[in-house]
Amino acid sequence: MNARKPISVGGLDEGAVPLRVGLVGHGIQRSRTPAMHVAEGRRQNLDYRYDLFDPEQPGQTDNLSTIIAQAEAQGFAGLNITFPYKQAATALVDDLSDAARKIGAVNTVVFREGRRFGHNTDFWGFAEGFRQGLPDAPRETVLLIGAGGAGVAVGYALVDLGVQHLLIADRRPEAVLALVEGINAATGTRCAHAAPDLEAAAKSADGIVNATPMGMAKLPGLPLDPNFLEPRHWVAEIVYFPLETEFLRVARATGCQTLDGSGMAINQAVRAFHLFTGLTADAAHMRATFEAMGPT
Repeated sequence: MNARKPISVGGLDEGAVPLRVGLVGHGIQRSRTPAMHVAEGRRQNLDYRYDLFDPEQPGQTDNLSTIIAQAEAQGFAGLNITFPYKQAATALVDDLSDAARKIGAVNTVVFREGRRFGHNTDFWGFAEGFRQGLPDAPRETVLLIGAGGAGVAVGYALVDLGVQHLLIADRRPEAVLALVEGINAATGTRCAHAAPDLEAAAKSADGIVNATPMGMAKLPGLPLDPNFLEPRHWVAEIVYFPLETEFLRVARATGCQTLDGSGMAINQAVRAFHLFTGLTADAAHMRATFEAMGPT
């Protein structure tokens, strides 16, 4: 298993506890997650090592099953899982948390006592970031763009945040249908609806969330026509590299309230750190590490 040179920090106390984790995904070389984990680990006297497994890098496999099996054999405490593997990871663990089972996606795998435990920290990460960044935003009707692994978690989080009408759009109608049916079954309501017409959905929405990879440094672009945006909208992103996506830039220029992807990234890392270590992470310390890495 070939990984990029791990991020680690020296200068620990003699009794520092060794711990090794990793991140699996495409195009993750500039992820801020490793630095947040390692800095928090050092603060708590852990000899924390964080490897990256990126199939876009030479010599690295794109076989998720192989990566997980070899990490487990090499004594990793666990792995973070990101695009495009979150849904595939559900079939590669022994147990799923309630959130991972409901959402159908895993972004954190923990190895413990010979078993693999799959968790989803995106749900809590987005919800907490929203509460912190847009606490007073109207949320009767929200347009969610993206029904993939992260989009599913965000959809459930939005309903948990009190959204009454969740309009869901994705290029894959089958993914939309699955998410609509899943949310409605879980809530016992008809709050989730397919939104094949983005313009009509935007007109009826209080806010719009981009839960697709569109806007990442390697996938530039906009998830919808910017002419659909109005100053009354709030706009949220899950992408944090770059921190200001083209979508957020256009939304701000239109006069919209905006929420970047940093809150979700930081809060899901806080939860994952606890799952890996059993220790409580300091969210403010993790945010400071995130922000210290400068603009993206």
